[in-house]
Amino acid sequence: MVDVGDKENSVRTAVACASIYLGEEAFYLVEANKTKKGDVLSVAQLAGIMAAKKTGELVPLCHNIGLSKVSVDLTLYKHNYSVYIECEAKTVGKTGVEMEAITGASMAAITVYDMCKAVNREMVISNIRLLSKKGGKSGEYQFVPE
Repeated sequence: MVDVGDKENSVRTAVACASIYLGEEAFYLVEANKTKKGDVLSVAQLAGIMAAKKTGELVPLCHNIGLSKVSVDLTLYKHNYSVYIECEAKTVGKTGVEMEAITGASMAAITVYDMCKAVNREMVISNIRLLSKKGGKSGEYQFVPE
């Protein structure tokens, strides 16, 4: 692990996203909350929060960070039968929370896949990326689409 002992504590936030294409049938089941496994969006939200909190255990050499906030928002998009996921992580500490945000968004997408795979195994998880970060020595970052 990288030594962050000499760094100053600062407020650090990061936002990451992911998308999952469901297909028409799975999309309408999720939208109507009629999947066999239950409320897909609520379970995925909880899974994303839990994963963000455990990032230090899941990613080798990643610091275990005490998070002051984790939120996961899932939005259904009918025009392309997909779910868009955003995860925000926040801490006051010596190292950033980018990995926590990315892990939270990724696990939420994986959970959607797991809960819908009986309906469609051709779902596609994509566009996992950091959208923004604030705080720390490297300053701010904002994703700018091409």
